[in-house]
Amino acid sequence: MNVVIYARFSSHSQTEQSIEGQLRVCYEYANAHNYTVIGEYIDRAQSGTSDNRQDFQRMIQDSEKKTFQFVLVYQLDRFARNRYDSAIHKAKLKKNGVRVLSAKENITDDASGILIEGVLESMAEYYSVELAQKINRGMQLNAEKCLSNGSNPGLGYRVNKNRQFYIDKKEAAIVREIFERYASGEIVADIINDLNDRNIRTSRGNEFNKNSISRILHNKRYIGYYLYKGKETPGGMPRIIDDELFYRVQHLLEKNKAAPGHTHGKGEYLLTTKLYCGHYYAQMTGYSGTSKCRKVYHYYICNNTKIKKCKSKIVAKDLLENTVIDACVHFLNTEKMEIIAEMIFHSCQDDINVASIKRLTLALRETEGVIENLWNALEHGQNPDIITNRIKSRESEKAQIEKQLAIEKSKIQSYDYPRILSFLERMKGHNNNTFADRKTLAHAFIHSVYHHNDYLIIILNGGKGLVTEENIPLKSIENAFFSDVDQTFSSSPVSMPVPP
Repeated sequence: MNVVIYARFSSHSQTEQSIEGQLRVCYEYANAHNYTVIGEYIDRAQSGTSDNRQDFQRMIQDSEKKTFQFVLVYQLDRFARNRYDSAIHKAKLKKNGVRVLSAKENITDDASGILIEGVLESMAEYYSVELAQKINRGMQLNAEKCLSNGSNPGLGYRVNKNRQFYIDKKEAAIVREIFERYASGEIVADIINDLNDRNIRTSRGNEFNKNSISRILHNKRYIGYYLYKGKETPGGMPRIIDDELFYRVQHLLEKNKAAPGHTHGKGEYLLTTKLYCGHYYAQMTGYSGTSKCRKVYHYYICNNTKIKKCKSKIVAKDLLENTVIDACVHFLNTEKMEIIAEMIFHSCQDDINVASIKRLTLALRETEGVIENLWNALEHGQNPDIITNRIKSRESEKAQIEKQLAIEKSKIQSYDYPRILSFLERMKGHNNNTFADRKTLAHAFIHSVYHHNDYLIIILNGGKGLVTEENIPLKSIENAFFSDVDQTFSSSPVSMPVPP
């Protein structure tokens, strides 16, 4: 009679060698009982608690061909460690005239054999569950001690023989670089390209991509949090990034996440969230299109146009952005650069004293004082369990306050007057060819842009209110900027070629 052999080893305690041992015993059993082995089905590093095993499923399907009468296994727990799965798949095999044999367990076809088989399957399931519980308990104990459970520690970290995390200085420098570059306004695509060009790799040895950068920027391990099954333990990991930089990056991530259409197609769109259709005042989003000759065009389109509620024209990305950037540069080409710098300086000084930062700073000091008092109480022998729990609670509260404080501070910049003036001079004289420089100009000086089919209305940030400029190129912006009342100038047509 024909038989096939099914062998399996799990990923916990067995190796490739166990497959050889199973096959040897199965072949000896087949020869002793005059069975002809016509095939082998082998699953490597696959748990028996699940039937989602490639060769196991292939064997069940092949049984429909009725070319073999038995499935021979080393022991019944190789077939399945789950009674439900075992019963279901044995029923499928039985329907196809196939029975499961155990080379090590002498099970007869009578009532006692059925009983023995059921007991053995129950024991297999029990020990499988027990093994999983032991593994989970071990991992939980490791987590309580903030030790590694064997997963990838992440870029910037290594694990010693005692399962303790420590910092890899070379990789940690890369982590800091990624955070600092993103916090400075550099786009993710440029960071990725530069890292890959320098042959720098992720912790898994792969090239960087959008997902790997995102995982790094969101990873609270870098500010000292040990993470396990959703639980965060402050101070459980060696710190690589300070809180201020980390939460400033989180604020930027949330802000950029809320900006739709920022990177549709290839290239970046400077005016995302700032550009509006002049007809229905809906946002315009960046898109790309390809002509018949495979040339790619980038453009902005009204969101209402996409749903056929607006008939405004699509507008070429480069020409529109260049027009707006030229307006920003012209805005800087004034004799009143020093007055602008002074105004910004005083504005920064005022921002430092905002009520939210004062309130959070005071709350942080009070929380730190309470924590210090609790440590003193612990040193003087008061109830350690209660004091320790209160310290953990206050430390968590402190972390939340520090996070919010960092976010509030990230919204403002405090610079001295010479530094502000130097920055404005640099932007005035720079050729603005890099995306970072163009993005800086647009972010600093553009409040909003309204696109009509034959002209633009650009509203600039400035002074005590907004300054509206419709004349392109701008000619009188310095006068309008320092006026208490918005001024509107005559508009001039802008030719905007569109993609085919």
